Amino acid sequence: MKLYAFVITRFFNQVATNKKFTNSKNPNLHQGLDQSGSIRAAVFGINDGLVSNTSLIVGVAGATQDSKTILIAGFVGLISGAFSMAAGEYISMNSQRELFENQIEIEKREQEQSPKEEREELAKIYMRRGIPKKQAHILAKKMMKDPKHALDVHAREELGLNPQELGSPWGAAFSSFVAFSAGGLVPLIPFFISSRSSNVIFAAILGIGGLFFVGSALSRFTGRNPVISGLRMMLIGSLAGLVTYLIGSWMGVKLS
Repeated sequence: MKLYAFVITRFFNQVATNKKFTNSKNPNLHQGLDQSGSIRAAVFGINDGLVSNTSLIVGVAGATQDSKTILIAGFVGLISGAFSMAAGEYISMNSQRELFENQIEIEKREQEQSPKEEREELAKIYMRRGIPKKQAHILAKKMMKDPKHALDVHAREELGLNPQELGSPWGAAFSSFVAFSAGGLVPLIPFFISSRSSNVIFAAILGIGGLFFVGSALSRFTGRNPVISGLRMMLIGSLAGLVTYLIGSWMGVKLS
Protein backbone atom coordinates (compact mmCIF):
# COMPACT_ATOMS: atom_id res chain seq x y z
CA MET A 1 0.00 0.00 0.00
CA LYS A 2 2.83 2.36 0.87
CA LEU A 3 4.59 1.52 -2.39
CA TYR A 4 1.39 2.17 -4.35
CA ALA A 5 0.89 5.52 -2.63
CA PHE A 6 4.51 6.41 -3.33
CA VAL A 7 4.11 5.62 -7.04
CA ILE A 8 0.92 7.66 -7.24
CA THR A 9 2.55 10.58 -5.43
CA ARG A 10 5.52 10.51 -7.79
CA PHE A 11 3.13 10.41 -10.74
CA PHE A 12 1.29 13.57 -9.72
CA ASN A 13 4.46 15.33 -8.65
CA GLN A 14 5.60 14.94 -12.24
CA VAL A 15 2.25 16.19 -13.51
CA ALA A 16 2.37 19.22 -11.20
CA THR A 17 5.91 20.16 -12.21
CA ASN A 18 5.09 19.69 -15.89
CA LYS A 19 8.10 17.46 -16.39
CA LYS A 20 6.14 14.57 -17.76
CA PHE A 21 2.65 13.44 -18.76
CA THR A 22 1.87 16.85 -20.21
CA ASN A 23 0.76 14.88 -23.22
CA SER A 24 0.77 11.09 -23.16
CA LYS A 25 1.53 10.80 -26.86
CA ASN A 26 4.14 13.49 -27.00
CA PRO A 27 5.63 14.75 -23.71
CA ASN A 28 7.38 17.61 -25.51
CA LEU A 29 4.28 18.87 -27.29
CA HIS A 30 3.32 21.48 -24.67
CA GLN A 31 6.84 22.86 -24.55
CA GLY A 32 6.95 22.95 -28.34
CA LEU A 33 3.69 24.87 -28.47
CA ASP A 34 4.99 27.40 -25.95
CA GLN A 35 8.15 27.88 -27.99
CA SER A 36 6.24 28.20 -31.26
CA GLY A 37 4.02 30.83 -29.64
CA SER A 38 7.07 32.90 -28.73
CA ILE A 39 8.51 32.51 -32.22
CA ARG A 40 5.19 33.49 -33.81
CA ALA A 41 5.08 36.63 -31.65
CA ALA A 42 8.60 37.54 -32.79
CA VAL A 43 7.76 36.91 -36.44
CA PHE A 44 4.63 39.06 -36.24
CA GLY A 45 6.63 41.82 -34.54
CA ILE A 46 9.15 41.80 -37.38
CA ASN A 47 6.28 41.81 -39.88
CA ASP A 48 4.69 44.85 -38.21
CA GLY A 49 8.00 46.71 -38.35
CA LEU A 50 8.49 45.86 -42.01
CA VAL A 51 5.01 46.82 -43.17
CA SER A 52 4.60 50.01 -41.12
CA ASN A 53 8.07 51.46 -41.69
CA THR A 54 8.32 50.51 -45.36
CA SER A 55 4.90 52.09 -45.92
CA LEU A 56 5.96 55.19 -43.97
CA ILE A 57 9.19 55.58 -45.95
CA VAL A 58 7.45 55.10 -49.28
CA GLY A 59 4.68 57.50 -48.24
CA VAL A 60 7.13 60.23 -47.24
CA ALA A 61 9.08 59.62 -50.46
CA GLY A 62 5.87 60.31 -52.36
CA ALA A 63 5.83 63.80 -50.86
CA THR A 64 9.56 64.61 -50.93
CA GLN A 65 12.73 63.27 -52.54
CA ASP A 66 15.00 64.58 -49.77
CA SER A 67 16.85 61.53 -48.40
CA LYS A 68 17.57 63.16 -45.04
CA THR A 69 13.90 63.92 -44.48
CA ILE A 70 12.97 60.36 -45.41
CA LEU A 71 15.67 58.94 -43.12
CA ILE A 72 14.55 61.07 -40.18
CA ALA A 73 10.90 60.15 -40.73
CA GLY A 74 11.76 56.46 -41.04
CA PHE A 75 13.98 56.43 -37.97
CA VAL A 76 11.43 58.30 -35.85
CA GLY A 77 8.74 55.92 -37.14
CA LEU A 78 10.89 52.96 -36.13
CA ILE A 79 11.49 54.23 -32.59
CA SER A 80 7.91 55.36 -31.97
CA GLY A 81 6.50 52.15 -33.42
CA ALA A 82 8.84 49.98 -31.36
CA PHE A 83 7.95 51.80 -28.13
CA SER A 84 4.26 51.61 -29.01
CA MET A 85 4.51 47.87 -29.62
CA ALA A 86 6.47 47.36 -26.40
CA ALA A 87 4.00 49.40 -24.36
CA GLY A 88 1.03 47.56 -25.85
CA GLU A 89 2.63 44.17 -25.24
CA TYR A 90 3.52 45.11 -21.65
CA ILE A 91 -0.03 46.25 -20.88
CA SER A 92 -1.51 43.17 -22.55
CA MET A 93 0.80 40.69 -20.82
CA ASN A 94 0.55 42.44 -17.45
CA SER A 95 -3.25 42.45 -17.61
CA GLN A 96 -3.24 38.78 -18.55
CA ARG A 97 -0.84 37.95 -15.70
CA GLU A 98 -2.97 39.88 -13.19
CA LEU A 99 -6.05 38.00 -14.42
CA PHE A 100 -4.30 34.66 -13.96
CA GLU A 101 -2.97 35.65 -10.53
CA ASN A 102 -6.48 36.67 -9.49
CA GLN A 103 -7.88 33.32 -10.63
CA ILE A 104 -5.20 31.50 -8.64
CA GLU A 105 -5.90 33.72 -5.60
CA ILE A 106 -9.62 32.87 -5.84
CA GLU A 107 -8.72 29.19 -5.97
CA LYS A 108 -6.48 29.67 -2.92
CA ARG A 109 -9.30 31.32 -0.94
CA GLU A 110 -11.68 28.51 -1.88
CA GLN A 111 -9.08 26.02 -0.71
CA GLU A 112 -8.81 27.82 2.65
CA GLN A 113 -12.54 28.41 3.13
CA SER A 114 -13.89 25.13 1.76
CA PRO A 115 -11.17 22.52 2.20
CA LYS A 116 -13.60 19.60 2.08
CA GLU A 117 -15.08 20.62 -1.27
CA GLU A 118 -11.62 21.32 -2.67
CA ARG A 119 -10.43 17.92 -1.47
CA GLU A 120 -13.34 16.31 -3.30
CA GLU A 121 -12.42 18.23 -6.46
CA LEU A 122 -8.82 17.09 -6.11
CA ALA A 123 -9.96 13.48 -5.72
CA LYS A 124 -12.06 13.80 -8.88
CA ILE A 125 -9.02 15.15 -10.72
CA TYR A 126 -7.03 12.10 -9.66
CA MET A 127 -9.88 9.77 -10.67
CA ARG A 128 -9.97 11.36 -14.11
CA ARG A 129 -6.29 10.45 -14.32
CA GLY A 130 -7.17 6.79 -13.79
CA ILE A 131 -6.59 6.45 -10.03
CA PRO A 132 -9.18 4.23 -8.27
CA LYS A 133 -11.74 6.13 -6.19
CA LYS A 134 -10.53 4.97 -2.77
CA GLN A 135 -6.88 5.67 -3.48
CA ALA A 136 -7.78 8.99 -5.12
CA HIS A 137 -9.47 10.20 -1.93
CA ILE A 138 -6.54 9.01 0.20
CA LEU A 139 -4.09 10.81 -2.05
CA ALA A 140 -6.25 13.97 -2.14
CA LYS A 141 -6.34 14.01 1.66
CA LYS A 142 -2.55 13.74 1.80
CA MET A 143 -2.07 16.42 -0.84
CA MET A 144 -4.35 18.86 0.98
CA LYS A 145 -1.93 18.73 3.89
CA ASP A 146 0.45 20.63 1.60
CA PRO A 147 -1.68 23.65 0.55
CA LYS A 148 0.96 24.97 -1.85
CA HIS A 149 1.18 21.72 -3.79
CA ALA A 150 -2.60 21.27 -3.74
CA LEU A 151 -3.05 24.79 -5.14
CA ASP A 152 -0.50 24.03 -7.84
CA VAL A 153 -2.44 20.94 -8.94
CA HIS A 154 -5.78 22.81 -8.85
CA ALA A 155 -4.34 25.66 -10.93
CA ARG A 156 -2.99 23.30 -13.57
CA GLU A 157 -5.93 20.91 -13.76
CA GLU A 158 -8.91 23.26 -13.21
CA LEU A 159 -7.64 26.55 -14.60
CA GLY A 160 -5.12 25.23 -17.12
CA LEU A 161 -2.44 27.50 -15.65
CA ASN A 162 1.15 26.92 -14.65
CA PRO A 163 1.70 29.16 -11.60
CA GLN A 164 5.44 29.21 -12.30
CA GLU A 165 5.02 30.32 -15.91
CA LEU A 166 2.49 33.14 -16.09
CA GLY A 167 4.63 35.19 -18.47
CA SER A 168 6.86 38.21 -17.96
CA PRO A 169 5.42 41.59 -19.06
CA TRP A 170 8.90 43.13 -19.25
CA GLY A 171 10.24 40.20 -21.25
CA ALA A 172 7.32 40.41 -23.68
CA ALA A 173 7.78 44.18 -24.03
CA PHE A 174 11.50 43.82 -24.73
CA SER A 175 10.91 41.07 -27.30
CA SER A 176 8.30 43.18 -29.11
CA PHE A 177 10.61 46.21 -29.10
CA VAL A 178 13.51 44.23 -30.58
CA ALA A 179 11.33 42.39 -33.14
CA PHE A 180 9.63 45.56 -34.40
CA SER A 181 12.97 47.41 -34.54
CA ALA A 182 14.54 44.59 -36.54
CA GLY A 183 11.74 44.72 -39.10
CA GLY A 184 11.59 48.52 -39.22
CA LEU A 185 15.35 48.81 -39.71
CA VAL A 186 15.39 46.81 -42.97
CA PRO A 187 13.94 49.50 -45.30
CA LEU A 188 16.20 52.14 -43.69
CA ILE A 189 19.43 50.37 -44.65
CA PRO A 190 19.85 52.13 -48.06
CA PHE A 191 19.49 55.56 -46.43
CA PHE A 192 22.27 54.80 -43.96
CA ILE A 193 24.59 53.86 -46.83
CA SER A 194 24.01 56.79 -49.18
CA SER A 195 21.72 59.76 -49.83
CA ARG A 196 20.73 58.97 -53.41
CA SER A 197 17.18 59.67 -54.51
CA SER A 198 16.87 56.07 -55.72
CA ASN A 199 17.19 54.80 -52.15
CA VAL A 200 13.43 54.59 -51.82
CA ILE A 201 13.38 51.96 -54.59
CA PHE A 202 15.94 49.85 -52.74
CA ALA A 203 14.04 50.39 -49.50
CA ALA A 204 10.85 49.10 -51.14
CA ILE A 205 12.71 46.09 -52.57
CA LEU A 206 14.23 45.24 -49.18
CA GLY A 207 10.87 45.68 -47.48
CA ILE A 208 9.06 43.46 -49.98
CA GLY A 209 11.84 40.87 -49.83
CA GLY A 210 11.66 40.88 -46.05
CA LEU A 211 7.90 40.38 -46.18
CA PHE A 212 8.35 37.38 -48.46
CA PHE A 213 10.81 35.90 -45.97
CA VAL A 214 8.45 36.53 -43.04
CA GLY A 215 5.51 35.04 -44.93
CA SER A 216 7.55 31.97 -45.76
CA ALA A 217 8.63 31.65 -42.12
CA LEU A 218 5.01 31.80 -40.96
CA SER A 219 4.19 28.79 -43.15
CA ARG A 220 6.20 26.72 -40.68
CA PHE A 221 3.37 27.22 -38.17
CA THR A 222 0.41 27.26 -40.56
CA GLY A 223 1.47 24.27 -42.67
CA ARG A 224 0.85 26.25 -45.86
CA ASN A 225 3.03 26.42 -48.94
CA PRO A 226 5.94 28.76 -48.07
CA VAL A 227 6.00 30.35 -51.54
CA ILE A 228 2.28 31.11 -51.47
CA SER A 229 2.51 32.45 -47.90
CA GLY A 230 5.46 34.63 -48.88
CA LEU A 231 3.73 35.99 -51.98
CA ARG A 232 0.57 36.73 -50.01
CA MET A 233 2.55 38.69 -47.44
CA MET A 234 4.34 40.55 -50.24
CA LEU A 235 1.02 41.47 -51.83
CA ILE A 236 -0.44 42.80 -48.57
CA GLY A 237 2.68 44.85 -47.83
CA SER A 238 2.87 46.15 -51.41
CA LEU A 239 -0.75 47.33 -51.28
CA ALA A 240 -0.08 49.14 -48.00
CA GLY A 241 3.01 50.79 -49.50
CA LEU A 242 1.13 51.78 -52.66
CA VAL A 243 -1.68 53.41 -50.70
CA THR A 244 0.72 55.42 -48.50
CA TYR A 245 2.77 56.44 -51.56
CA LEU A 246 -0.34 57.76 -53.33
CA ILE A 247 -1.44 59.61 -50.20
CA GLY A 248 2.05 61.07 -49.76
CA SER A 249 2.18 62.16 -53.40
CA TRP A 250 -1.24 63.77 -53.15
CA MET A 251 -0.32 65.64 -49.97
CA GLY A 252 3.03 66.67 -51.48
CA VAL A 253 1.22 68.25 -54.41
CA LYS A 254 -1.38 69.93 -52.19
CA LEU A 255 1.20 71.40 -49.82
CA SER A 256 3.68 72.53 -52.47
